[in-house]
Amino acid sequence: MTRKERFQFVLDYFSKNNPDAETELLYDNPYQLLVAVILSAQCTDKRVNMTTPAIFERYPDAVTLAKASFEELFPFIKSISYPNNKTRHLIGMANMLVDRFGGAVPLTVEELVQLPGVGRKTANVITSVVDNQPNMAVDTHVFRVAARIGLTINAKTPLATEKQLLQWIPREQVHVAHHWLILHGRYICVARTPKCSECGLRPACKYYAKNVLKTVVEPVEKKR
Repeated sequence: MTRKERFQFVLDYFSKNNPDAETELLYDNPYQLLVAVILSAQCTDKRVNMTTPAIFERYPDAVTLAKASFEELFPFIKSISYPNNKTRHLIGMANMLVDRFGGAVPLTVEELVQLPGVGRKTANVITSVVDNQPNMAVDTHVFRVAARIGLTINAKTPLATEKQLLQWIPREQVHVAHHWLILHGRYICVARTPKCSECGLRPACKYYAKNVLKTVVEPVEKKR
């Protein structure tokens, strides 16, 4: 299977089986999504979704969040990973939104990465989810799944993975392909023991061909 054929197989499979994939983070507007994505770094979406309702009730917008002190906000975030840093990031982010962007969340990667706690991955998430921009956010799931299947070749960094995926995925599918790969990595192509028996991508997957199918076929061939 050529690389082009592999990408086409993967995209066709997800288009058929999960056409409306979307983020599992719960939010009602760009501000809420930005808060949730910042909190989700190295933390599960489930835990974030348990935490954000109280935050959004107390701090419904950037203006109110910008007025929060560390001591006031920290109790809402203490169950999240790295709560000290994330508390500071959220307050700093809110202050910059108010001071530089009139309290509104900007929708360009270049502007978003200026915000405390916002790196390229987070900026790509915001722009793709809110505005369907063709930006590919690469988290640990996307990085792992793309490499295992063989969508990326020798991509050593998230940025290298992002660039390779963008070369092959049609622009109009990038925003949803991001969710396809994340969800596949979260529930099927998990880190320690991928659930290959449940995976519909087996015909196109290099990992399956090398590590699963080969171990089944070789003993049979040796008996002949």
